[in-house]
Amino acid sequence: MITNRTYTVEPWRVRETALNLDLLAQSESVFALSNGHVGWRGNLDEGEPHGLPGSYLNGVHELHPLPYAEAGYGYPESGQTVINVTNGKLLRLLVDDEPFDLRYGRLGKHERTLDLRRGVLERTCEWTSPAGTTVRVRSTRLVSLTQRAIAAVEYEVEPLDSRTRVVIQSELVANESLPSSDGDPRTAKALRSPLEPEEDLAIGSRLRLVHRTRRSGLRVAVAADHVVDAPGEITTSSESNTDVSRLTITSVLDPGQRLRVQKTVAHGWSGARSRPAMSDQVEAALAAAAHGGWDGLVAEQRDYLDDFWARADVEVHGDEEIQQAVRFALFHVLQAGARAEQRAIPAKGLTGSGYDGHAFWDTEMFVLPLLTYTAPKAVAEALRWRQDTLPAARDRATQLGLRGAAFPWRTIDG
Repeated sequence: MITNRTYTVEPWRVRETALNLDLLAQSESVFALSNGHVGWRGNLDEGEPHGLPGSYLNGVHELHPLPYAEAGYGYPESGQTVINVTNGKLLRLLVDDEPFDLRYGRLGKHERTLDLRRGVLERTCEWTSPAGTTVRVRSTRLVSLTQRAIAAVEYEVEPLDSRTRVVIQSELVANESLPSSDGDPRTAKALRSPLEPEEDLAIGSRLRLVHRTRRSGLRVAVAADHVVDAPGEITTSSESNTDVSRLTITSVLDPGQRLRVQKTVAHGWSGARSRPAMSDQVEAALAAAAHGGWDGLVAEQRDYLDDFWARADVEVHGDEEIQQAVRFALFHVLQAGARAEQRAIPAKGLTGSGYDGHAFWDTEMFVLPLLTYTAPKAVAEALRWRQDTLPAARDRATQLGLRGAAFPWRTIDG
């Protein structure tokens, strides 16, 4: 249960009324969005400051060695760790040449709201730059529960007190620098720049990066497209290199005018498909999302959750905090497995790198019984994943001189 006083108690929302930079890592987990296939931590739109950057694809992992002082028969030779894939949620902002960075200037208002019925994260911020220019920033973010590959952001900037030059840099970034870890140094080494570049593209409003993991050999493709709206003249430019693809949007706004960017991001990965096939896959996902546009994604999200809550809602009378906590928990369990589709449901879902992104035996004992009543299709997919790992479990049992199947206690790929 949330006890920090900046969080309000409301039946259908989790609302943070002020930003505490010392609790960023915690709030990033609270405000994480996922659909079981794609996961975005609740990082600030601009990327910094942050506790732990995080963009995840269920099943995408890297291998790291497990050396032993004295090896024994049957000891595992490598471990698996979830990796931070290409970050598509970044929207950096410059206000009259001043970077929009909440560690500087004066923060007049900052509010974030996770709407459990609509499945979106909303943010409103009023900030005065060190040079004295005040702007209002609004954003709405979602990870689609209906279009498995898609996540999207609507980002809006409005000057409040003077004519202002505004620059938005929308980016795809791979191999982000991560905070140092106090954990296993073998894992840390494996996670240092785990993605090898294969393709980068920036044409018009379209961005794309394709990478391949160094050891596990998994190919990851991420692409983005944009719809830009402003009352006056807009200039745009795009550029890309191996790990960054960027669209830069510039406009001059009078007080009350707004520059709005709708960014749609498509994700895909495979251990077998070719680079051209993966590029085509994410481009097709973008085309499908563009058919209904931003408004269509928002409407589909609400319809999906209306159906979910009609089955899953638990009403608690007399204790508003427990009511909020129950709905928050139900929402996050749904996010963890809704569109996993023959992939495991990790212990932390796709909200962070805890437990190295592993799924445990606990899934069948604690997660699937709840989803059986609330999201039965997700249960069927999770059980199909477990069934698909049966041949490997039988091989492992044979290796250990056992009959039957020996499933790992914790794993990513089975």
